[in-house]
Amino acid sequence: MKVDDLEPRELISGTSVRFVHGNRMTVAYWHFQPGITLPVHSHPHEQITNILSGEFELTVDGEPIRLQGGDYLVIAPDAVHSGRSISECTIIDVFSPVREDYR
Repeated sequence: MKVDDLEPRELISGTSVRFVHGNRMTVAYWHFQPGITLPVHSHPHEQITNILSGEFELTVDGEPIRLQGGDYLVIAPDAVHSGRSISECTIIDVFSPVREDYR
């Protein structure tokens, strides 16, 4: 199975994402154009964000954290967070439990 064979979705203008859903987790494969802002939000899922390439700033509970290719960040359930792509980025997010809203 290949990630590139999955149908890409544009949930936010300037992004594309492909999802893989297991029984207990969701993996999201994101591509961001530069300068894309993710609005402030929270969700009950634990999230691990992995920056594969590019530079991305996550703000978690009011603290900005600049991440680059090879960096990761664990975001606790219900943490208030937002983000912004500094450059073109490739990111993998892992969510547990499954993100039913992304099915």
